[in-house]
Amino acid sequence: MGIEKLIEVNQAFVENEYAENIEYYKGLLSGQNPHVMLIGCCDSRVVPEITCNAKPGEIFVHRNIGNIVPPGDWNIGTFLEYGIRHLKIDTLVVCGHEECGAMKALSGKNPGDDAIIPGWLSHAGTALELVEKKGKKPSDPEEARKWQSELEIENVKLQLSNLRTYKVVKDAEDAGKLRVVGLYYRMSTAKLEVIDPGKPVKG
Repeated sequence: MGIEKLIEVNQAFVENEYAENIEYYKGLLSGQNPHVMLIGCCDSRVVPEITCNAKPGEIFVHRNIGNIVPPGDWNIGTFLEYGIRHLKIDTLVVCGHEECGAMKALSGKNPGDDAIIPGWLSHAGTALELVEKKGKKPSDPEEARKWQSELEIENVKLQLSNLRTYKVVKDAEDAGKLRVVGLYYRMSTAKLEVIDPGKPVKG
């Protein structure tokens, strides 16, 4: 899809979805009030707003390769601080997914000539170590898929732990003002699975 196609489909959006719900979209000009903030993967097949059937303004989203949360990252930190302190969002989600290319690259251990990707994926290395302690990746394709899924789920757990290294997250969670949740999107069924439900916020 080149720029010409993007302009074409945008025009279709303007003439259909936007025109039919113009009052809703105009209302968004006055500000946003999302009910969830979500860290997901950049994978083009996994779009939170679509898989959660959400409208613009409902989910505050940060996406990166492998839904990774490196401790001390300014990009992630800004997202967290703005969402928690300024938008007052009380639900924070890390969502991994089936058939994640980042986790395949991590388990493949073949950086090739990439200069940046290996360093980024190293923030998921502990998840790989934990899964490999139970056994190396099987050669059987079906068993390998199950093993890969286990790695993807373990990565969600690791990134939840990394989230709590951010003071704004830890303070809000400890105060009962923030629920930190781990989800896994299984592409083969299009369903979300709860990996960690987190602690409900205090009423």
